[in-house]
Order: sequence, then structure tokens, then C-alpha cells
Amino acid sequence: MTGNDCAVLRAAGRPVARYVTRPELPPRLSPRPHLHPVTTLAGTAVTESGPADHLHHLGVGVAVPDVEGYNFWGGRTYVRDRGPTELDNHGVQRHTAFQLRDPDGFVEELRWVAAGTELLRERRTAQATTLTAAAWALDFTFSLTNTTPGPLTLGSPATNGRPGAAYGGFFWRARKEDTAPGVFTADHAGEHEVHGRDADWLALTGDTWSLVFAGATEQTRRDAWFVRTEEYPGVGSCLAHDARLALAPGDTAVRRIVTVVADGRLDAHGAATLVRKAVSP
Repeated sequence: MTGNDCAVLRAAGRPVARYVTRPELPPRLSPRPHLHPVTTLAGTAVTESGPADHLHHLGVGVAVPDVEGYNFWGGRTYVRDRGPTELDNHGVQRHTAFQLRDPDGFVEELRWVAAGTELLRERRTAQATTLTAAAWALDFTFSLTNTTPGPLTLGSPATNGRPGAAYGGFFWRARKEDTAPGVFTADHAGEHEVHGRDADWLALTGDTWSLVFAGATEQTRRDAWFVRTEEYPGVGSCLAHDARLALAPGDTAVRRIVTVVADGRLDAHGAATLVRKAVSP
């Protein structure tokens, strides 16, 4: 999977993330720009792209399994009363241009296209900021605008009848190790306790690394977290948890997630301290 117009993000003078704009992927994987690899400052990779368990998991990016019936997530589509089903309904996110590209970040324009029609236009921004000698933060914002003449709705397997599967939106496929990562918020710990809840921040910890995800706007903080640790390590912020997200023509949905990327295994106090530093004005 390669791209010919990539960006490299740097923190503390080191490359910490590579952004692939035009991945060479089959249509059923819903090709889309994404960050991979993402690393800690010490160089530990904390993303996977195209892993054997889910070939359509592509590092860090935005993926939605149901945009008015079109699949921008990849793989099978969950169909009510039928379950996961192979359909010829995959969309693609097309990189249009970088409006800004600096060593520590970029602003990008994208088009979400399915069946030859543009459904959404996106503006995506990413910025890397050094926090400490062992931690940096990825500030990631995306804005989705309905460019069709009619209303659009965004859904998830959960809104289509599969309980507990409200994935869709910002998604981070993390590093898979021999043992499942730990996961906790300020108030709860463990996959079953944190999955499907909203929380100001959520931490995922591996053997030698930690990721701390924080919603950085009021709406993003209200979105529930999608969490997997036992089946595979992944965290997402749900756009359509309890109901489909509706966009009238010309309407825009905006979400901002700041992720702390740290060497070492953080505890709750350490995670909260770094989040405050990462999202402070």
C-alpha cells in the first residue's frame, strides 16, 4: 500500500507519522487516506494497516460503514435481518489537495465518492505537537459536508440492527501484541466497562506504549467510544451510536480528537495530566 503524495509529520524533530494520500487498494477495502505508521518518540509503532484479521483497518483515519447505504469502511456490510453481507457498495475517499503542508501538520481537502457520485466533501487537519521528552499529541479534525441536493444519513452496524457495533468516524487501529492492551477512562476500566460510553478521555496501553484519546469539542465529547481489545486493538469515536446522523444539503458535521502518543505504560493520573496539556488552549 503506497501513495505518491505523502506527508510526514514530525515532533521533537523526529518523524512520528506518515500520511498516505492515495493507497493502492482493491475497492472492497474502501480506499482512503490514512496515517501509518504512527510511532512514539522512541520509534515504537502504534498502528497497523491491512492486518490479517481485518484487511480494511487502515492505521488512523476516518471511516464510515454506511453513508446512505454506501460502505466507506471496507469489508462486508451489515444488513438488517441478514447480517454481514458482501455487497458491491464500496465508496472511496479521494485526496484532492493539501491546502497547507508543514513538517508538523497539514490541511487537506477530500471527496467521498460512491457509484460515480460525490456524497460528501471533507476538510481534514492533522497536527503533531511535542508534549514531553516521551510524549507527543496528534490533533485530528475532520469536517464532513453534504454536497448532494438531498438529505444524507450516516449509520453504523448498530443503527442497522447489530448491538454494540456503532463504529464509524475517527478510528485508530492499534498495535497488536501477544497480550491484549489495557483500556481505561477516569472512571472505568476494561473493554466491557468503557465500550459504548462517553468519556472525556480514554487510554489504551500496550507493553511499552500508551495512547490517550480525547474529544476536544463539546459534540465530540458526547460521542460514545467504540473499543476493542480482546479481538483486536482499536478505538473509535462513534458518529452514529444510538441513531443515524442526518445531514441536510450543505450541512457540515465536525469532530476533533486529540490523541496522546506516549512511550511507557501510563496510569490514570499520567494519562489525565498529558491530556490536559494536549488540549489546553
